[in-house]
Amino acid sequence: MRIGELAARAGTTARALRYYESRGLLPARRDEHGHRTYDERDLRLLRQIRTLQDFGFDLEETRPFVECLRAGHPEGDSCPASLVVYRRKLDELDALIGELAAVRAKVGEQLARAEATRDGLAAEALVPGGPEPVCELGG
Repeated sequence: MRIGELAARAGTTARALRYYESRGLLPARRDEHGHRTYDERDLRLLRQIRTLQDFGFDLEETRPFVECLRAGHPEGDSCPASLVVYRRKLDELDALIGELAAVRAKVGEQLARAEATRDGLAAEALVPGGPEPVCELGG
């Protein structure tokens, strides 16, 4: 198949395919007229790359999976190098989850303080001679 057909079947662009080719992730085969040619194995490589990128892997992190498929393995993640990348990505995700949990906790604390302040001001407004309630949004 030609580059346009492969791009359409893989859900990407011809430009992306040329980029993958320049990075050595997609083979650069040409026919007698100089046109790029691809087959079902190339589509499989592209699907592996796209799936991993959808999961947040950068392009270079897909290389061991692509090489595993090129070596003839039935799945791109059945090689030891692919498993190393999976473990590294899980460590990254765990670290990000930890950071997000810490930020969430801080935002929750800030919300609790803001609500307590608001409730205190509302209670003071009910006391005769207390301050007039002011809405921050409306002035």
